[in-house]
Amino acid sequence: MNDITSRGGAPSFAASSPLREKSTAVLRMPQSGSGVGQHLAPAFLNRAAPEVKGFFDPRTWSIQYVVSDPASRKCAIIDPVLDFDEKSGATATKNADAILAYIRAERLAVEWILDTHPHADHFSAAQYLKEETGAPAAIGTHVLDVQTLWKDIYNWPDFPADGRQWDRLFNDGEAFKVGSIDAKVMFSPGHTLASITYVIGDAAFVHDTLFMPDSGTARADFPGGDAARLWRSIQAILSLPDATRVFTGHDYQPGGREPAWESTVGEQKRNNPHIAGQTEATFVALRQARDKTLPMPKLMLHALQVNMSGGRLPEPEGNGRSYLKIPLNAMEGIAW
Repeated sequence: MNDITSRGGAPSFAASSPLREKSTAVLRMPQSGSGVGQHLAPAFLNRAAPEVKGFFDPRTWSIQYVVSDPASRKCAIIDPVLDFDEKSGATATKNADAILAYIRAERLAVEWILDTHPHADHFSAAQYLKEETGAPAAIGTHVLDVQTLWKDIYNWPDFPADGRQWDRLFNDGEAFKVGSIDAKVMFSPGHTLASITYVIGDAAFVHDTLFMPDSGTARADFPGGDAARLWRSIQAILSLPDATRVFTGHDYQPGGREPAWESTVGEQKRNNPHIAGQTEATFVALRQARDKTLPMPKLMLHALQVNMSGGRLPEPEGNGRSYLKIPLNAMEGIAW
């Protein structure tokens, strides 16, 4: 697993914050009918630079992040991966434990465990990390839409599609803090119904919207996906200042290059072929044509049932083992 730290010009200060710090109670926010990526106020855009540590998982091409405030030594974990081997059915916590080791070494206190959306290509380690750190887990409020859609696909009529699996459901435009650093949520649908972007100081965590400029953009053909909505979400992200650091959620290493995950809004505008010179109509045509050639992620049907439960594995049965449920012939017309 590769890891790189981006300091954004901010110094690092020693502190004695423990890994596990008692957190204040958080409330589940009501769902709102918000649009795509509310405009961020100019005062918010005058923002600090958090330290960002990326952890690359080569099995799923995923990047996980620890975002910390150098002044308070408080941090957020974003999109952590729970290891899963589909051949053997084995789970492990190697990725999450590497994150915890870094947090201990840096003497950080975990304030948030954040997911950008219910992932289709890996299991979330949010529940494991919540148990290890005591920090609250959060996601966007439109996860309710994903839960409602997928409970039917899995034929789970009694599944509670109300977001209770998280401690906090963020609305579009909602503000919070990581230590002393201002943070805000942008609703970024298109890849999924529930995708959000976290803007923390001068850093935007965009997951499956923009990839690195040489890799284009995320697919929009999953259940609930929409290429036109993805375009509008990307345009909202690109309305941030050009110097905003952009951290993506996957890197597929085109041409065999080393993993990379940090760019800027300006670099995306200039160098991403899915953005530069495109209109909404041409982007939608490009995205739809590309998506028709892509097979579904190999862990999609495994992962969604775990991730719509906040990273919880299924309850063990009488023999003490947990079992996944795989719907057959549920995804019509997909590429193999």
